[in-house]
Amino acid sequence: MSPARVAGPAGALSVDDGGRGGLPVVLVHSLAGNSTQWTAQLQHLRISRRAVALDLRGHGKSEAPRNGDYSIAGMAGDIGSVVDSLGLDRFVLVGHSMGGGAALVYSGAHPERVAGLLLVDPIGDGKQIAESETQPLLDGLESNYDTTIQGYWTGIVGANSAVRERLLADLRATARETVVPVFREVLRFDPDPALDRYRGPKLSVVTPYNDAAFSLHRLGKGFPYRVVKETGHWIQLDKPEELNRLLDEFLSTVSGGQ
Repeated sequence: MSPARVAGPAGALSVDDGGRGGLPVVLVHSLAGNSTQWTAQLQHLRISRRAVALDLRGHGKSEAPRNGDYSIAGMAGDIGSVVDSLGLDRFVLVGHSMGGGAALVYSGAHPERVAGLLLVDPIGDGKQIAESETQPLLDGLESNYDTTIQGYWTGIVGANSAVRERLLADLRATARETVVPVFREVLRFDPDPALDRYRGPKLSVVTPYNDAAFSLHRLGKGFPYRVVKETGHWIQLDKPEELNRLLDEFLSTVSGGQ
């Protein structure tokens, strides 16, 4: 099935939609990612239900935003345009990394439509990250982009060389004009309002490096989380079977999710 295109709030969006029955699942990729990073999950989910993955603005086969808006809220708007265009009234939302932030913001704005929220190694509370840690990276992105961004990516991928090369290819295919502003948005992300508004079922699936004070599942009163070891940041690519199992377990706890 070739991807469909729907009108987004700032440009056309590419959507991979398939499967029938069950409570639908919508999957949102990370910075410099795309819908194909969810292939193993889409294949697994579509055995029993509808599953949708989208390319956010400026990623994959979606257009760059005409208004230059790369905010997390803007990308939450992309999710909204896709689910509205597909007529999805109630669904489970899955987001990886930056896409987890966008999924959280959408859930906070539309809690009645999100039956459950599963976050895969999501971004955290940018307010808690010291500027002394982030400024050298931001400076490097401006002065020596290719070396800085590829070095950063290499530091967070796992040991699987095929996955590493695939992720670096996806990174190179994403325009610098997308990556840098989104990176800045990630580092100033404030999840507190959306966490306060979305009271539905939540689960974070994280690496050991994402179990810190700034991690989403540690904020406020906290919420359930599971740690997956011996994986890089892209758990869905390094440990697809394990993530599929955790996704099935989560769906079994969501009303209408079985």
